[in-house]
Amino acid sequence: MTCISEKGASELPSCDRCRNLAQLPFSFSFAFQPIVRASTRSIESYEALVRGTDGEPAGTIFQHIDETNIYQFDQACRVTAIKKAVELNLTTYLNLNFTPNAVYEPHLCIRTTLDAANRYGFPLEKIVFEVTEGEEVKDKQHLVRIINSYKAMGFRTAIDDFGAGYSGLNLLADYEPDTIKLDRELITDIHMHSRKQAIIKGIILVCHELKLELLAEGIELKEEYLWLKDQGIDLFQGYYFARPGFESLPEVAIEKF
Repeated sequence: MTCISEKGASELPSCDRCRNLAQLPFSFSFAFQPIVRASTRSIESYEALVRGTDGEPAGTIFQHIDETNIYQFDQACRVTAIKKAVELNLTTYLNLNFTPNAVYEPHLCIRTTLDAANRYGFPLEKIVFEVTEGEEVKDKQHLVRIINSYKAMGFRTAIDDFGAGYSGLNLLADYEPDTIKLDRELITDIHMHSRKQAIIKGIILVCHELKLELLAEGIELKEEYLWLKDQGIDLFQGYYFARPGFESLPEVAIEKF
């Protein structure tokens, strides 16, 4: 296994795409939302969420993205998020979303991320790569290859929006992420929705057998949090704990736990 702490960016292969990233014709920044661990009543990580330079919603940025600039955008997002995290003195894990369709060769495309972490002084072992399952992946085996490559390099990985996208449980047959983030649609009013409860309990059993950790995202009500916590889920994210902070790291009140 190639460990990220043992192989520096300068030792990895590169290519013209990584060396000569075109300048995007628009600017963007990030908001950060905490991910908490109930058992320790602490912040485990912050997810970096793209925003406009004045805090505009992500949609105002995504409207500029197409097949001609998706690679540059994906790479620029990683660099900008890491830079902002260091400026904010982030010491927890940092969750970075990535676009599978923008990664043509995992070992080459990771070069920019490693360079940014080394340049700004962010610990590589604190990076968690999230793939949004809601994005239509053109080549499922390509996604599996990306995740397996990242894991082999020592990075942690997660599937975002699990239960809402194109792959579902089938994806878990091919690779093992560290964390699965349950989609908000499954979480809403879970404390009074018996059919959703049955589905969640089934997913919990599968993850227990596969030794995967579950994270419930989109928590807005204390009742949702308490029901899911009672089922053994330990990681949570959502407005109930804290809204994303634009270019800031929101704290979580201890009474929320």
